[in-house]
Amino acid sequence: MKKASRIIFTLFTTLFLQSIARADGLIVIHDAPRVAGHFTFAPLEVVYHHVKVDITDQVAMTSVDQEFYNPNNQQLEGTYIFPLPEGAHIDKFAMDIDGKITEAELLSSDKARSLYEEIVRKSKDPALLEYIGRDAFKVRIFPIEAHSRKRIKISYTQLMKNDSGLTEYVYPMNTEKFSSRPLKDVSVKVNITNTQPLRSVYCPSHNCDVRRDGDNKAVVGFEDHNIRPDTDFKLIFSTDPKALGINLMTYRNGNEDGYFLLMASPGNGITEKAAPQAKDITFVLDTSGSMAGAKMEQARKALKFCLANLNAEDRFDVIRFSTEPEPLFDKLQPADKANLDRADKFVNDLKAIGGTAIDAALKKALSYPTDSKRPYLIIFLTDGLPTVGENKEDRIVANIKNISSTIRIFPFGIGTDVNTHLLDRIANDTNAFSQYVLPEEDLEIKLSNFYAKIKEPMLTNVKVTYTGDVKTSQLYPAVLADLFKGQMLTSFGRYSGSGKGTVKITGMYNGKEQEFTTDVNFAASDNKQSFIPKLWATRRVGWLLDEIRMHGESKELKEEVIRLAREHGIVTPYTAYLIMEDETRRNVPASARNMREFEGDDLARARAKDAYDSTKKEAASEVNRSGGQAVANAQAMDALKATTQAPGEKSGNGSLTVGKGDARLSPATAQQQNASPQPNFGYRSAQNYNQQARVVKGRAFYQNGDQWTDSTIQSNANAKKVEIKFGTDEYFALITKHPDAAAWISLGNSVDVMIDNTIYCIR
Repeated sequence: MKKASRIIFTLFTTLFLQSIARADGLIVIHDAPRVAGHFTFAPLEVVYHHVKVDITDQVAMTSVDQEFYNPNNQQLEGTYIFPLPEGAHIDKFAMDIDGKITEAELLSSDKARSLYEEIVRKSKDPALLEYIGRDAFKVRIFPIEAHSRKRIKISYTQLMKNDSGLTEYVYPMNTEKFSSRPLKDVSVKVNITNTQPLRSVYCPSHNCDVRRDGDNKAVVGFEDHNIRPDTDFKLIFSTDPKALGINLMTYRNGNEDGYFLLMASPGNGITEKAAPQAKDITFVLDTSGSMAGAKMEQARKALKFCLANLNAEDRFDVIRFSTEPEPLFDKLQPADKANLDRADKFVNDLKAIGGTAIDAALKKALSYPTDSKRPYLIIFLTDGLPTVGENKEDRIVANIKNISSTIRIFPFGIGTDVNTHLLDRIANDTNAFSQYVLPEEDLEIKLSNFYAKIKEPMLTNVKVTYTGDVKTSQLYPAVLADLFKGQMLTSFGRYSGSGKGTVKITGMYNGKEQEFTTDVNFAASDNKQSFIPKLWATRRVGWLLDEIRMHGESKELKEEVIRLAREHGIVTPYTAYLIMEDETRRNVPASARNMREFEGDDLARARAKDAYDSTKKEAASEVNRSGGQAVANAQAMDALKATTQAPGEKSGNGSLTVGKGDARLSPATAQQQNASPQPNFGYRSAQNYNQQARVVKGRAFYQNGDQWTDSTIQSNANAKKVEIKFGTDEYFALITKHPDAAAWISLGNSVDVMIDNTIYCIR
């Protein structure tokens, strides 16, 4: 049962991005027979897709290596099309097809538009309409032999703009609808070299690995297998000679309050010639009987890694606890060779036996005299509930109140037999965060990776102040965490007013307060970075759901979750159930409901209801705060509250997936589901419900069957309705008159969309 709960609620790590141009190169097959479930250009498979980007200052050179496979028994002819990223200024383009350099034709946006419309008319599918207004390259590909591979390599350079210290690179990577099967291998590698020191390096679209090489270089990498890439790769980086780079990005559309994203990233040192900040750290390890076996062995290896990576100026101790705590030194000792050797032997001799005295172990770690000039970190690992001494959650939490502001307690819940509220409250009250290690996960890897990130505190007790003719509100996180070397601070919020202002960030470094300021602009109108509202809303939904989990449901909390989830296309088991319940209660006409297919799926609907109900039960009783369901809830809320990646317009939209007939949620599971052979191998086959909610140009659409429904229609049900037949002159005239609506209309050939207070029903 616990395993099933984990499968149901494991977190989807990517969230939703509004992109610029949503496809890399594709081959349109000429005169191919229409195959149910996918486009005329989908008879080909994209085997792999590798992208290498070298960015030097403001110049980006992109090299693309793709391989297409013709699985059919017939020879094919096609046209390779590469829609260019918006704003790209190409001064070099080379194409290598099967080892031969081939001339390609550059189409201006007008010529490209005609080509796209022609393909739409023939294929009877509007997918390419999303590229209206884009330039493109095209080249004829012939022959494409039966059961043969066609390798295409292209490279191009572009000059990027620096806007208020920020540079944005976009690679169009939406291949979902251009391949009849998932891609076996997808990778993007970006090398950044800049004359000015690099500060923030941020990828809002994908979960990337960012590695720094000094102050002026960074390598960003993304890799995955057996997937359908459906989100543009977007990378934003800043340069700043200051020790702490601060950047502000805004989004504001219409008269409503705007949204903003604050990013702050340190260089190699907050001050010139700075050595790593000295810290105190205590490792507190549960050695009760339930830790016997693999868990204890992994814990030993993880602790050894942490000890081996202490800095020379650090002080430390190790406390094992079961029925009672047993410290190694009983005080904080220097991390010299003699003490580290003693610690190594102490860890080797750890044995799992006895009960679980959580309260006594924390009291011991908190009893050590600390230095206000040094941050004090406590890494607390337990796999059970408190069974010895104080076992009441409220009293244990009360014992850590009023401790020094320099102390951080990072709890690790090992397995699912832990009180999630206890661990989360301990972390929250000390401005840290909790983590959970599921039974199938490796504690050694998870703890080692965590310690590598927090080994060098750069700025503690961080505070942000905004000045100017603006008012900020609803900031997430409300209290900023400490800033560690190589990490980036991100904060999302709302703002009213507009104009120039100042951001001031203060914090402690080696016992001295540091202050950093930068001038910013809160735009009166700016709808370019449309991923910001989605990420802000996702964090707020996570906070609201966590309030329900921790303190109980209220009408106000529930209604705001529903409103934000519907408007921003945030589909999780919790929100899907609430949206469906709300539409049923309000008697929304069936044709306007967002979750019609979900509503008819008894299994997925029941599991989503159980998920939401479990959060309310947690607030009511400590009995419901442990187990697989409780751990899944805690992980889901934490990930929503801390998200920095937003799923793209064509992506699984939301942090959790509720699959058709099966509420499977992990990225791997979703990919396997999409990768499984289907009768027609259609690009829409085996979708999850969160893939049926997409945010396009700031508006959420929901898919039911072949129909896409604009979420704003529910609030404008009495608006005039006009029916337009797909592919007619009237259809293309609508796109010409409303070019911004082309992206909405490109969702399918059955779309209900609100444009200028008129509901257009395209069929």
